[in-house]
Amino acid sequence: MAPELELIAGSYEQIAFGYHINTEEKEWTSKAAFTHHAHTASISAVAASERFVATGSKDETIQLYDMRKRIEHGALLQHDGTISCLEFYGTSHLLSGGEDGLICVWSTKKWECVKSFKAHRGHVTSLSVHPSGKIALSVGTDKTLRTWNLINGRSAFIKNIKQNAHIVRWSPDGDKYVAVVEDKVNVYDLETASVIRTVTNPKRISSIKFLNNSILAVAGDDENVRLCDLEKEEWVCEFKAHETRVKAVDSFVMEDYCVLVTASNDGFIKMWKLHLKEELESPTLLGEVNTTARLTCVAVWKPSSVPQTAEEPVAEATTSKELIQELLKTKRVRIAAEEVILEDESKPKKKKKRSGK
Repeated sequence: MAPELELIAGSYEQIAFGYHINTEEKEWTSKAAFTHHAHTASISAVAASERFVATGSKDETIQLYDMRKRIEHGALLQHDGTISCLEFYGTSHLLSGGEDGLICVWSTKKWECVKSFKAHRGHVTSLSVHPSGKIALSVGTDKTLRTWNLINGRSAFIKNIKQNAHIVRWSPDGDKYVAVVEDKVNVYDLETASVIRTVTNPKRISSIKFLNNSILAVAGDDENVRLCDLEKEEWVCEFKAHETRVKAVDSFVMEDYCVLVTASNDGFIKMWKLHLKEELESPTLLGEVNTTARLTCVAVWKPSSVPQTAEEPVAEATTSKELIQELLKTKRVRIAAEEVILEDESKPKKKKKRSGK
């Protein structure tokens, strides 16, 4: 039986689109599953979990859509400014970052904001949760890269990077991370928190996605997608994906191959078949969807592929130093620790969730 699979895309036209993908034929076909017009400004971020799709917008709200019941699930109101990034951790939590400099941690059980902290003096431009769910990275317009202890909501480490990074991502194994500044991908060593290698894209980078622990898909302000082997520090594949610039990329794994999903200003979402082997060959087109909209972001909803995680992260470690020692044991990850005490986050929040009807 073919896996359940839908593509979710946000647009300048304020609409989120969902398309069910039929993978049983050689050429994959699509069928419109839903349109969600809950925002009053363009959509800037999208994320999907086992049950929910979350979209963030320039209208300062996060809108939720229940994929199981196929209904709107209300809005989350905590940010003052554009929602710049969203990421689910398994099924239990959603993290959001915004132009107000805040990072909010939401529990999906009752959709409460369980933590909210001032992450950057400027905008939060990107965030990424470690595979363990215990720490997160963020970058912002204050020219810093920050590591967060998600158990106590405190800063574990602050790195001044001299430029504004607009994307940050952990590798799937959690043993390294990358930060993107304009057209450069900087790969960081966790032990020294310093850049160990840099690869440069011909154009400013708009989106990246780890396909495995060493191959990174990179989309820039042109119609091409490039694949980089971060260990070899070289570009290993390049292909024309769209007629205009590629805005977003995502991926998922089928039985014995990877599927790269690309979304563009030209309105198309495309799915590319890619075998991740020693000698990478150009991917083949599996199928495409014409949304007729100007797309801004894309996510894959594939319930069977979402990792199941505990409702709450294991919380024996409470300080950043204890947490890092715990990660050292499990992932052999070492991060330089500098405790920074933030303001008390237990105070009542000014804004509350607005329930869906």
